[in-house]
Amino acid sequence: MFEHYSVLKQETIEGLAIKATGTYVDCTVGGGGHSESIASQLQEGGRLIAFDQDEDALQAAKERLVAYEDRILFIHSNFSGLEQALMDHGINEVDGILFDLGVSSPQLDRGERGFSYQHDALLDMRMDQSNELNAYEIINNWPYQDLVSIFFKYGEEKFSKQIARKIERQREEKPIETTHELVEIIKEGIPAATRRKGGHPAKRVFQALRIAVNDELQVFNDALHQAARMTRLHGRIVVITFHSLEDRLCKQAFKKWSTAKPTPRNLPIVPESHEAPFKVITRKPVIAGDQELEANRRSRSAKLRIIEKVKAWDESFNYEEGWKK
Repeated sequence: MFEHYSVLKQETIEGLAIKATGTYVDCTVGGGGHSESIASQLQEGGRLIAFDQDEDALQAAKERLVAYEDRILFIHSNFSGLEQALMDHGINEVDGILFDLGVSSPQLDRGERGFSYQHDALLDMRMDQSNELNAYEIINNWPYQDLVSIFFKYGEEKFSKQIARKIERQREEKPIETTHELVEIIKEGIPAATRRKGGHPAKRVFQALRIAVNDELQVFNDALHQAARMTRLHGRIVVITFHSLEDRLCKQAFKKWSTAKPTPRNLPIVPESHEAPFKVITRKPVIAGDQELEANRRSRSAKLRIIEKVKAWDESFNYEEGWKK
């Protein structure tokens, strides 16, 4: 069974400000919790496009959402191709886009997927299992310096060099094949005093590997800027992140899009041509309340941000680079 707790569901649905005849995108349909809430509010003319690169998740969502199949288009794809996929289906703009990032509970809990340090399994971590790159390839074949880089950049692991060196030595003897083999090597690279505090010692390296295998940060950054172009006037983008690197990318993009073009000091008002194309709805990220935290401990790291398009795009502004000089 693919049962997934939908984090910050009520806050997400309220943030999308759903119109009954609008067009919405769920970039990571997962088990279908958020999508079910969106689809249930749509009427004739309303449409939901549901993406997921995980076939198990997509199949579970189709079964859960069968009552709304007349208004849902399911797409088995990474959301890196968001813009092109929508245009291929004749959709040039939408009323709302949801990104619910990170790995879902079923992916973590199903040991054979190799995402979790809690289960012994072959090293994998692919969200889309048709992809060639997996965690085994990275651990056994990537150079020492590349391992250090991803452990430090994506996992913020301060013992990245020591862990990478242990991996390098071990794989000279024989390939590192399973999650538990890797866990033991990680432990050897971290001082004993540090291992006894701050959660599981393998947590940061496993996070870094998952991000690298699925190219998560680059994919999200690209798709977020595509979403800005595809969102129609008064449409909204809602993003749920689970670690600081994702949230930083989101925060920086939202700030860039919601900042007006600099104007001379003596102007009494901001000219329409200088107004920002978006308005931030959540000045601070929305986090889970006590009741949700009690029901789902994985909600504790979730942050929700919302932005609304308030001005049609013009050529003087570029979503990737900001205002043109």
